[in-house]
Amino acid sequence: MKSISLYRDNGTWLCRVHPFTKLMYIAAAIIVPLLLGTLWAYAVAIALDIALLISGKSLKRARALIIFSFTIIATIFIIKGLFDADNLTPLFSIGSVVFYREGMMKALRTGCVIINMLLSFSILVLTTKPEDIADELERHGFSPRLSYVISSVFSIIPQMMGTMDTITDAQRSRGMETEGSLIKRMKAFIPLITPVVTSSLINTRERAIALEVRGFGGKGKRSYLKEWEKHRGDKPMTIILALIIVSAAVWRVATWLI
Repeated sequence: MKSISLYRDNGTWLCRVHPFTKLMYIAAAIIVPLLLGTLWAYAVAIALDIALLISGKSLKRARALIIFSFTIIATIFIIKGLFDADNLTPLFSIGSVVFYREGMMKALRTGCVIINMLLSFSILVLTTKPEDIADELERHGFSPRLSYVISSVFSIIPQMMGTMDTITDAQRSRGMETEGSLIKRMKAFIPLITPVVTSSLINTRERAIALEVRGFGGKGKRSYLKEWEKHRGDKPMTIILALIIVSAAVWRVATWLI
């Protein structure tokens, strides 16, 4: 059966780390730079994200997210550099178009936030089964509905991508032109996206029926087929990450009080 998640078991240590440890890392990677408020903190977080993805042999699969983020960041740089309300100091110009230092610094900070968030979440999404996250949440007392929602979020994008590929191939076999100029692509958009949305709604209904048939709404005690094998570094790493977050929060409060 073809996987409908972005997870791939490549046998690295990162795939064996507990999902909660990865969630704690995401919290630390996002919260600590925000509390410190410096560009070097974002640089350290991004460098650590990349190092973890390399060690987990997942950086190549995260490349699409990185490329996509640069498209968004470039737009932010243009808008902030030209039109931000705080723009005062010219930084450089292209012809008659002037980019300002204040806007470019804000765009740089926003770009670092976006890249850091995408890379840190990639560590979890690319190296953890959605089912494992859902099972561990249920084991620790969270609602099965919350676990299912989280699991669905991780699987819906690859599932829709697979459906899109299937529908595109089907439309091409019927003679539809899906490649070429921008006008041709725009004409093909509606015939392609409509079946994808319809198929997703049908799949959602069928999944809801299947879950209820299997006792999803039952109140009894659940049993699990798989027991998570704890990685020896999970507990100390979780504690260290929690201490880092607390230390950053204390430092921020102290700077406000001084």
